[in-house]
Amino acid sequence: MFEEASEVFDNMFKSSFPLTFIVFIPAVLILVSPLPAEAAHEFTVYRMQQYDLQGQAYGTRNAILNTEARTVEAEVLSRRCVIMRLADFSYDKYQKALRQSAGAVVIILPKNMSAMPQDIVQQFMELEPEMLATETIVPVYFAEEDDELLSIYTQTLTSSSSQGSLSAAEVLLHTATANGFQMVTSGAQSKAISDWAITSLEGRLTGVGGEDLPTIVVVAHYDTFGVAPWLSYGADSNGSGVSMLLELARLFSKLYTYKRTHAAYNLLFFVSGGGKFNYQGTKRWLEDNLDHTDSSLLQDNVAFVLCLDTLGNGDSLYLHVSKPPKEGTPQYSLLKELETVVASQHPEVKFSMVHKKINLAEDMLAWEHERFGIRRLPAFTLSHLPSHRSAQRSSIMDVRSVSPSSRHGAGEPPAGPHVDVDKLSRNTKVVAEALARVIYNLTEKGAYGDLQIFTEQMQVQEEHLSAVVDWLTAQPRAAQLVDKDSSVVSTLEYHLSHYLKDVKRHYVKADKRDPEFVFYDQLKQTMNAYRVKPAIFDLLLAFCIAAYLGMMYLAIQNFGLLYSIVRRITLPKAKAH
Repeated sequence: MFEEASEVFDNMFKSSFPLTFIVFIPAVLILVSPLPAEAAHEFTVYRMQQYDLQGQAYGTRNAILNTEARTVEAEVLSRRCVIMRLADFSYDKYQKALRQSAGAVVIILPKNMSAMPQDIVQQFMELEPEMLATETIVPVYFAEEDDELLSIYTQTLTSSSSQGSLSAAEVLLHTATANGFQMVTSGAQSKAISDWAITSLEGRLTGVGGEDLPTIVVVAHYDTFGVAPWLSYGADSNGSGVSMLLELARLFSKLYTYKRTHAAYNLLFFVSGGGKFNYQGTKRWLEDNLDHTDSSLLQDNVAFVLCLDTLGNGDSLYLHVSKPPKEGTPQYSLLKELETVVASQHPEVKFSMVHKKINLAEDMLAWEHERFGIRRLPAFTLSHLPSHRSAQRSSIMDVRSVSPSSRHGAGEPPAGPHVDVDKLSRNTKVVAEALARVIYNLTEKGAYGDLQIFTEQMQVQEEHLSAVVDWLTAQPRAAQLVDKDSSVVSTLEYHLSHYLKDVKRHYVKADKRDPEFVFYDQLKQTMNAYRVKPAIFDLLLAFCIAAYLGMMYLAIQNFGLLYSIVRRITLPKAKAH
């Protein structure tokens, strides 16, 4: 019976060569077919800035990513997703990835920014403007570190760094057997956002005693800026300025409630949007008040404009001016009152004036007061920073931090920019006392410099300042993320309405024909890391399959011979008599 079966199989396969593949290839494909791909890890990524300002493109111009992961230690980075950790990041490594036409760059950020060493934080803050200075077609993403992402990075680093020290055969074997990761984003290509409105808010406290009263304007911009919009929390710049403005509005609203302390000054408070984009909100507000209306407090008698910017830390205060104030003017009075309050009540603070002319040739204005200076309004900016070029004004490292004692050693401050509520409260009190001395003309009335107005029930509330900073830094406030329906705008409007009168919104939209600014979407996406084998593994697998099929074909073609050999081996030997 077995002989007949062998003859049948032998004749069948010899006479029908395609039948061999019909029988065996489906079986082989079933055996070697891969399992459905599963993501090794799914995580949120935040794309680098992409915007146009005055016709100039900035940031990354691409959002789609579907390529294999490598670290910067690999010799070949072309069309690969280069993964870097912030602790190992440098501008040279970043430029290496761009020069080799990398498919994308993913920078892994630590869970706790304030725990990073100071030198690494400072280095990255200084590199952020350089990364945004020119446009790049390579998608650049940031991701927050977790255990799975760190494992992916470690495996990719091991694979990338070991290839340089192995022989060619070892590299081939290692490459064929190693696990790789395919990085894929879920979103579409970025496109320009049309009809985006930047919102600003104003409110006022009207003075008493006549119609042509002088007006003091207090300004702070609420939006933030950093290399990635979704990571821009802006604690010091300019959460501190906004919280100070709200506290000043609260304090002076109390003074203006009583007839005895109702001063002969109008106080106008303005919370501007688009501050990090050349102060677009302030620009439009000035145009609306000075060019498109006949009745405005800005047209009548402006004593001065005080802009608040980055005031949550440090033991120095700088009054930045475009034109030094002349003696006898309200601006000069504020300068002298600030000097008096600091010297008499807070001698630990170093106060000075910084003079810098407006440079209209620059694409970006240095400080917000320059917008007012261009329109010939007396203005200055108060900050604890000596220069507008300070890196922390536009950094994702500017995050809220608790007191040093809770996370760090004694006397060791948190790394990077942060808000010290004690110093913010002190600076708020300095500004409030100086403004009050100007408004009530206390120096000419013979009041001593150590006279404190805001004490007891009228004192600056640290709890209020801290709560506002906490709320502001609980969400990113990049201009691309804060629309007119945002909770940021509505909450600011609520607080201003609680203290001030005639609270209004002002909107600015880019001109469709010649836009001054253009924002783009796809700034936050989900990225999947899929476990994959390299292309050399597919070639090796194909070779093994071909060898297997060849051996099976030869075995089938010579089935009779194989059967007879097997039968001879397996048949029991006859016993000799």
